Amino acid sequence: MDPGHVDDLDLAHLGDQEAMSRLLEPLLDQGYRLAFTILRRREAAQDALQDSCLNALRALPRFQGAPDGLRPWFLTIVRNSCRSQLRRPSFRWLPLPELAGQNDESDLVARRQDLAQGVGTLRPQHRQVLALFYYLDLPLSEVAQILGLSERATKSRLYRAVGALRRQLQSAEEHT
Repeated sequence: MDPGHVDDLDLAHLGDQEAMSRLLEPLLDQGYRLAFTILRRREAAQDALQDSCLNALRALPRFQGAPDGLRPWFLTIVRNSCRSQLRRPSFRWLPLPELAGQNDESDLVARRQDLAQGVGTLRPQHRQVLALFYYLDLPLSEVAQILGLSERATKSRLYRAVGALRRQLQSAEEHT
């Protein structure tokens, strides 16, 4: 990271709101994508991201890590916010919409829909590891840190998640 981030981190520790915003802004896109993957609803993901930002802004002055540790720290906050939302009794899963008018030219769209539906049927811990590793393209060490697991346990969970997704897609293909 460049020295500007170190200055922003120092300022954030002193409570500078603008410095905090500069630190969190580059993380928002990945935070939203993680929230959307877990919650599968745009509005719920936006709410979770907003809650995460508020929690991070409150906690950032106490952050003791290096600047390159901000991303896993923030994505852990996002993950926890999503988990809290899922525990709320008012949270309801909405099915993915069916695509109308599929034809030969929309094969890629159909495959993406099948993949999204397959991922949507996985257990939350499998969706999370797949999203962090493949969708957000994070290194395994950061995925492990975000999930609170060892790298070995994270590799194992990733392997099981890919296997479960493969079985889900094969089963869906057999039924069509």
